[in-house]
Amino acid sequence: MGRVSTTPRRTFVVLAALTALLVSGCAKEPAGPHLAGPPSPSSAAPTPTLTPTAADPAARAAALVRTLADEDLVGQVLMPYAYGSSATKVSPGSAAGNRALAGVDTPAEMVAKYRLGGLILVGFSADDPTSGNQATTNVDNPKQVRELTTGLREAAGKLPAGPAPFLIGTDQEYGVVTRVTDGVTLLPSPMAAGAAGKPALTEAAWRAAGAELAAMGINLDFAPVADVLATRSTVIGSRSFGADPANASAQVAGAVRGLQAEGVAASVKHFPGHGLSATDSHKDVPVIGQSRDVLDRTAFPPFRAGIGAGAMAVMSAHLDVRAVDPGVPATFSHKLLTDVLRGQLGFQGVVITDGMNMPPAKRWSPGEAAVRALTAGNDLILMTPNVSQAYDGLLAALRDGSLPRARLVEAATRVLTMKFKLADRPTPELSGLNSADHRKAAADLAAAAVTQLRGKCGAPVAGPVTVTSSGGRDRTRATLTEALTAAGVKVVPSGGTVVHLVGYGDGGDDLRADATVTVAMDTPYVLAAAKSPTLLATYSSSRASMTALAGALAGKARPGGRSPVPVSGLPATTCGT
Repeated sequence: MGRVSTTPRRTFVVLAALTALLVSGCAKEPAGPHLAGPPSPSSAAPTPTLTPTAADPAARAAALVRTLADEDLVGQVLMPYAYGSSATKVSPGSAAGNRALAGVDTPAEMVAKYRLGGLILVGFSADDPTSGNQATTNVDNPKQVRELTTGLREAAGKLPAGPAPFLIGTDQEYGVVTRVTDGVTLLPSPMAAGAAGKPALTEAAWRAAGAELAAMGINLDFAPVADVLATRSTVIGSRSFGADPANASAQVAGAVRGLQAEGVAASVKHFPGHGLSATDSHKDVPVIGQSRDVLDRTAFPPFRAGIGAGAMAVMSAHLDVRAVDPGVPATFSHKLLTDVLRGQLGFQGVVITDGMNMPPAKRWSPGEAAVRALTAGNDLILMTPNVSQAYDGLLAALRDGSLPRARLVEAATRVLTMKFKLADRPTPELSGLNSADHRKAAADLAAAAVTQLRGKCGAPVAGPVTVTSSGGRDRTRATLTEALTAAGVKVVPSGGTVVHLVGYGDGGDDLRADATVTVAMDTPYVLAAAKSPTLLATYSSSRASMTALAGALAGKARPGGRSPVPVSGLPATTCGT
């Protein structure tokens, strides 16, 4: 497929014309019940007379839409989660979860019954600020994920929309939000990439990530995070590339290019910019009180950059943006999604909601929330808390006219266009996961990220060394110990020069007054309270980051990163420009 670029304007002229034809030709009679199978005569559209070329995804999508029943159109705009690590065989507990969610036992049955356009794979790690809306887990290891995605595609292939690839997405951001962690190359966090400030390294690393996601059967990544960290937000934190819009923009563009070069659609998030509020949208509706001018200068540039790099999707956020549409979360705001995102930023791809099982979206029933989100300008409804109610609510609104048919047709056509852009690409072999080339891409980015905020630049730590950490980081201590030993530094259990590690969620109470070196493995704000004569930041606790840290501590590598967020009382680096 090569590098993905923005779709030419003529394609969207064709799409607009085809959509107009579709809207005028679609039947308005009620469709049959939501059961799998061929379209019912009352809801099926006429056989298409257009003959799209294989090279024109928009035309292929528009032609396919003409053949789809109302039920299929609704299914294409839904992307729920499901319980179970297999498409067809699940535990009794997972079956019970699926019955409560969708009235079926297995993920494959959910795909078939609701004629789904896609499914999101969920799960979370210990330090994950998004854990509140991750009701289950679908991921264990790459082989299991590949078998699951294969089963889901087999189920989807039997549907009327089967000619288009089935969407399987996940939140593989790297850092604290990483769904698949075992057996894959783990990149350093986005904030580490922001510290490195080298978009070419970011692109190479995310290209490796895209290849590994594709090998597991995942073709949509809800990443990269385009939020500029204008506040000390713990929910965004190191998920962001940093506080500088220009630097973040370059990093977002690099990540988009890398992912999509390997056939994985990127979804930049969380529009219009979650980094402008410290409130967690997994719990409440954050208020964005900044002026429109601030939005234009601070929040929007990384989204513009992602769009310019060809991002196939943008995720909307549950944010109350007072300068544009006060009191209306962006997910449900026509002004933000249609007038601003499409009209002013020029985005023509798929707009995806943030999780509809989050409290800001649950103020309405699943059906009403889905209708409101689609009407505002979203094309794909993510993680509804009840699939049956969302599906039935969309069908009912379509039939009573409260959901304009043209809007549903437009949304389904956009989703299918994205799918056809991802089509006809062989799935890579799992043997390519965690390859030497991929590990090198992660290592190069991690090494460029290491930042020295206090102390003589690049001076080796006096050995022997004792590695300590805040609680619960035994594995990270062991990884650093191994890397230091390989770098020629003697490590002793106690009595040596103390190198102390702090990470996600840590504060002043987690620091050690006797540490010679304190290292921040997440956001570096905690270093403002540290008394150590040497302060370093890796922004990540991955193996690549610990290996890079060991090189810096051993004096074998100069810490060339710059803190991408301001830290009170400290420079961005003590290693010059």
